[in-house]
Amino acid sequence: MSTITLTISALPAHVRTARLMAATVARRAGVAASAIDEIRLAVGEACSRAVAAHKLHCPEQPILLQLIDGGGPDPVADPRAEIPSGNGSAPRRFEVVVSDQAPSKDAEETANPLEPLLDGLFLDGDDTPPGGISGFSPGLGLAVITGLADEVSIDPRDTGTVVRMSWPLTGDDPRSGEPN
Repeated sequence: MSTITLTISALPAHVRTARLMAATVARRAGVAASAIDEIRLAVGEACSRAVAAHKLHCPEQPILLQLIDGGGPDPVADPRAEIPSGNGSAPRRFEVVVSDQAPSKDAEETANPLEPLLDGLFLDGDDTPPGGISGFSPGLGLAVITGLADEVSIDPRDTGTVVRMSWPLTGDDPRSGEPN
């Protein structure tokens, strides 16, 4: 397993860089070609949401993007974790984690993770958030992400929000040209 960490400032221009990096690493990791556009879009939505939140709350703080290639625990993040032996029982996944440092105004309101993400999707005319699309809630980006990624975890906290997305890897290793 390898992890690539990219730190970006809260500028919309850096979202494009994050999308391109995610697509390139996903392709190299062995994600199916049909999922590359979904990864690009999901990462763009997650990073755009983080940039908008940072511009309002903490424009000088960086946004962290982690691209994790492969399955199993990360020995760097958790040196005590056991690395599974090579019987292939654990599914290999490509994971993207976008972490911002903007306070989540509804961290305490999201105690029920099963609450539908589409609640409050549309706003009344003058309630458009700064940088938002007229008539749409900022939660729309999170709803789009849940439709694009195979697995999604959204963890809002007082210290920021962590959006974790993952997609399965195919059995082929594009670096060797041979199946794993």
